Amino acid sequence: MTVPGRRSSTFTRLLRHGFTDPSAAEQLLETPELGPVRDDPVLLDALGATADPDLALLGLVRVVEAQDADERRTLLDTLATAKPLRDRLLGVLGASEALGDHLARHPHDWHALVTYEAADLHPGVAEFERGLAGATDPVALRIAYRRCLLAIAARDVCGTTDVAEAAAELADLATATLRAALAIARAEAPADASQCRLAVIAMGKCGGHELNYVSDVDVIFVAEPADGFDEGKAMQAAGRLAAHLMRICSETTVEGVIWPVDANLRPEGRNGPLVRTLSSHLAYYQRWAKTWEFQALLKARPVAGDPELGRAYVEAVSPLVWQAADRDNFVADVQKMRRRVIDNIPAAQVERELKLGPGGLRDVEFAVQLLQLVHGRSDATLHSGTTLDALAALAAGGYVGRADAAQLDAAYRFLRAMEHRIQLYRLRRTHLVPEDEADLRRLGRSLGLRTEPVVSLTKEWKRHASVVRRLHEKLFYRPLLDAVAQLAPGETRLSPRAAAHRLEALGYADPAAALRHLEALSSGVSRKAAIQRTLLPVLLGWFADSADPDAGLLGFRKVSDALGKTPWYLRLLRDEGAAAENLARVLSAGRLAPDLLLRAPEAVAILGDPDGLVPRGRAHLEQEVLAAVGRAESAEGAVAAARGVRRRELFRTTAGDLIGSYGTEDSPAEEDPGALVDRVGNAVTDLNAATIAGALRAAVRAEWGETLPTRFTVIGMGRFGGHELSYGSDADVLFVHEPREGVDEQEAARAAGRVVAEMRRLLQLPTAEPPLLIDADLRPEGKSGPMARTLGSYEAYYRRWSLVWESQALLRAEVMAGDTELGARFIELIDPLRYPVGGLNDEAVREIRRLKARMESERMPRGADPTLHTKLGRGGLSDVEWTVQLLQMRHGWELPGLRTTRTRSALAAAHAAGLIDTEAASILDEAWVLATRVRNGVMLVRGRAGDTFPSDGRELAAVGRYLGYEPGHVGDMLEDYRRLTRRARGIVEELFYGAHL
Repeated sequence: MTVPGRRSSTFTRLLRHGFTDPSAAEQLLETPELGPVRDDPVLLDALGATADPDLALLGLVRVVEAQDADERRTLLDTLATAKPLRDRLLGVLGASEALGDHLARHPHDWHALVTYEAADLHPGVAEFERGLAGATDPVALRIAYRRCLLAIAARDVCGTTDVAEAAAELADLATATLRAALAIARAEAPADASQCRLAVIAMGKCGGHELNYVSDVDVIFVAEPADGFDEGKAMQAAGRLAAHLMRICSETTVEGVIWPVDANLRPEGRNGPLVRTLSSHLAYYQRWAKTWEFQALLKARPVAGDPELGRAYVEAVSPLVWQAADRDNFVADVQKMRRRVIDNIPAAQVERELKLGPGGLRDVEFAVQLLQLVHGRSDATLHSGTTLDALAALAAGGYVGRADAAQLDAAYRFLRAMEHRIQLYRLRRTHLVPEDEADLRRLGRSLGLRTEPVVSLTKEWKRHASVVRRLHEKLFYRPLLDAVAQLAPGETRLSPRAAAHRLEALGYADPAAALRHLEALSSGVSRKAAIQRTLLPVLLGWFADSADPDAGLLGFRKVSDALGKTPWYLRLLRDEGAAAENLARVLSAGRLAPDLLLRAPEAVAILGDPDGLVPRGRAHLEQEVLAAVGRAESAEGAVAAARGVRRRELFRTTAGDLIGSYGTEDSPAEEDPGALVDRVGNAVTDLNAATIAGALRAAVRAEWGETLPTRFTVIGMGRFGGHELSYGSDADVLFVHEPREGVDEQEAARAAGRVVAEMRRLLQLPTAEPPLLIDADLRPEGKSGPMARTLGSYEAYYRRWSLVWESQALLRAEVMAGDTELGARFIELIDPLRYPVGGLNDEAVREIRRLKARMESERMPRGADPTLHTKLGRGGLSDVEWTVQLLQMRHGWELPGLRTTRTRSALAAAHAAGLIDTEAASILDEAWVLATRVRNGVMLVRGRAGDTFPSDGRELAAVGRYLGYEPGHVGDMLEDYRRLTRRARGIVEELFYGAHL
């Protein structure tokens, strides 16, 4: 009897042996049935060696209690004398609650754990078939399957087999089970069986000999009519047999389920027929299959049914598998599928996802399969469906560095072992690392981590996942550097042909040039070369993820040639994680941003500053430009300095736009395209306004010093005034002046004319900087009128001669540079014109509609597709802007919200005032934003402005990437554009041309 308050010696021993509830364990040990072994120290040691001693003891009590007297005596005697059985039975009971339940229901199945001979260590399909023999119905098959599973689990938890061998045994057991299920199906439908030849092809982990304890078993069915039978009826019979086989394995009975049989990898997936002939399979793969389907076929293996037909299937599809890497967008397709898998994981589970999350098992499998498909075209040694065997072959062939392969092998084995033990506990299909402390403790102990198992498990898991994340990219790109490096004699490296294959698969159009760039960047023993060798594997991945990898790599070489000896540049790329990725994204996105950067490579520092991609405001820019102008010794030097600021800030804006559109690993793409458009429009507008202010100051100083004889202001018009400039837009302006006191009006006019001419001359000087063209054609009398007018002259002209289109143009007038007080008076002058009291009369509305219709018919470029022209086409910028402007002119006098130069703000105000319903406003806004983004994207990609989508395939793909479309989906992009602008045009026809204004 234990004295209250004092622990018994048994309690202490149990605690020392790893029991977490010694009190409950003491009571279980008092179970009468355990009498013969209760005091055996060997039993306690064996229980303490299990993953969960408490669970093992409870399971043992249940198993012993389930025996009859004679069987119980035999079991206990064997437990006491036979270490192999003791270790295996208790090991299983301590690791798997589900198998403990099975042994309690089927108490004689413990005999399956007694045998411990050489043949038992690594059984194959034949041994498992013998184990399933006699199972003639689904229930008996489940019992026999679990009995076989007991032996696999025992070998696994006792370390008799490693994780790869256990996975292969599980795949062999699945093979034997499929054969047994097919035999049952045939026996129940002999007429169907006689009409057809049916082969079962294992896919996925079963096909790859690397199955989990609990997993869907992926299959494809192929059939042919038996001799003398009609094909149609034979295929129907084969379909019934296949469906019956699936039910036998998948349906839940009193003994539970074996595993689901999944045939969704077949052609057309669940929408396609369950069974096809061999010729039908081939026809599909040759014409319609996607890249991922060939990737899946890499693991195809005949496992059941007609062996000759199964072999014929694999022999027929195998050549197609090894041609997959020649497909357009091959690598992009594979990477896209991987990203899609990660994106579909619930956010709360990503960090616990052992299989699908970043650094998980799927990363290893995808990387290995990608390399197999690229290099397996010319190297048959890589044709293995088993991940670790394929990884070893890749290392042996020099396609993967041996050290990298060894680290990846170890990480994969550890992660698979975790997955196995998680599933083994309750025999449930899961890949989530548990959160419960007790579950983590059992999991850690099952993997041999006995000292602080929870802490040790978490540490090891994170370490291996980190290795996988790091090597996932390096595995593919590092050997490309080794291929051009001077390796020690005898070291394995990619052959030039293999390196070219890999670069082609990555999307490089000129692999020979790419290899030359890699050699130039990474060869030698300098610090620069060492850092480049570290950076390039990751950079190559980012370049490959773009529409133009060649341009990205070439641009990086040029920037590195210019800055490679600059210490801060190498330090920036090495230490600032975002800088290198930002640089890669910018260099491979098109021509404009790289051209800006290469004119002044030091601007790359912007990419390492957390705030570096945020555009500077107009006040800041104007202050910097005017200061630079003040320091210059000549007008030409002053404008050159202003243009230098503009170039740098234009690079900042383009880089921010690209990164915001594409995103990075740490910062996803910006979700609101409208915000990106507004940011670009404001930034380019402010930048051009500051540049014009600088040119104005330079022109005045050149002839008049600090003070011009006439006050002078620059009014922005069109997109300039609307803060909606694209990268390639001209700056529409009006020039307004007013003589200073005591200055003759003619003298003032001559001064104003000369300053305008000098500003234009300075801004048009030949230079490597991006041009800024100012256009004054919207002035009174157009090209026939004076470039600059006094405020009084404007007032007289508008009072006597102004046409409705001129009032419409003034809707976007805003002060941009020069005398702000004079500019404010000009705005005050024109407000009654652009927002006429009482709105427009019917004649003015008809005139605006007539002008719009005339513009549509006369100004569309010959041969242009009106459904894809962003400015003048259906539902494009002009449609939306004219509709909004008509609303402004009719209602601006009474609705202050409409008195804005910005299209989107005016549209929002019209919606708020009830002039346009929510759906229509949303469609018009979305169409305007998309058309603007297309124009920006075209300029970014081509380096020159354009109002329609590029005709060149690579340029079109690059615009697609900018707009958020995955590679290979430019057709979707064009169709989406047409669909949205078609809807926008319908609204324009109702609002602008109809009677609803």
